[in-house]
Amino acid sequence: MFTGLVETLGVITAISPTTEFEGFSFRIGNAGDVLGDCKLGDSIAVNGVCLTVTSWDAQEGWFEVGLANETLSRSNLGKLVVGSKVNLERAMAGHGRFGGHFVQGHVDTTAKILSITPDGDSIRLLFSLPLEFYTPLIPKGYIALDGTSLTLTHLSVPKPGDEHYEPGRGLFGVMLVVHTQSRTVVAMKPVGDSVNVECDVVGKGVESVVRNVLEGGGEQGGALELMVERAVERVLARKGLMKE
Repeated sequence: MFTGLVETLGVITAISPTTEFEGFSFRIGNAGDVLGDCKLGDSIAVNGVCLTVTSWDAQEGWFEVGLANETLSRSNLGKLVVGSKVNLERAMAGHGRFGGHFVQGHVDTTAKILSITPDGDSIRLLFSLPLEFYTPLIPKGYIALDGTSLTLTHLSVPKPGDEHYEPGRGLFGVMLVVHTQSRTVVAMKPVGDSVNVECDVVGKGVESVVRNVLEGGGEQGGALELMVERAVERVLARKGLMKE
């Protein structure tokens, strides 16, 4: 579990095919700030993806992680090259202060940067996201982009003829303050580039439960189903379509 508060920016120093499984191994340098208490098998989020440390040297400031095909298919890590900067965050300590929000390090998908607009000394970014990942998002809710905890400032689903309309995709926006711009990779990316997206786990959990009940997967006559039925009945009664 992570918080979405990036600790430092690492740099990809080597990319090698792995013999243990079909995938790649990254060596990440400039990482001394996250290696002081590192142990074999520890989790470090790299651009929001929870990866396992397979080797490291705290004095030289590097560590290595492996990337399997599932990771490569879900995230943008496969597009990184030697020299790419990456957000780094250690797994959350149970005794520390909890900032940001609950970030699992399990990326849902990627989103495309559509526009970058200055707003004072901050910048606003607009993204395009497949609708299947759009429903857990709520105004002023949380989202993790490349592992950075951010607040949603815009949500919309364009109609045909609207700017940025793409079938099956919705829009969301965030704002980056000066501090976030200087400490994360998101602000370094141009229009057209992609970011890793992890939707808020609380929103995903609520959506899953409600969808399961409404689609018939929940226990018939359960509390949630009864609550939904009563809500629908009240709406119909207010419209005069049925008696209370």
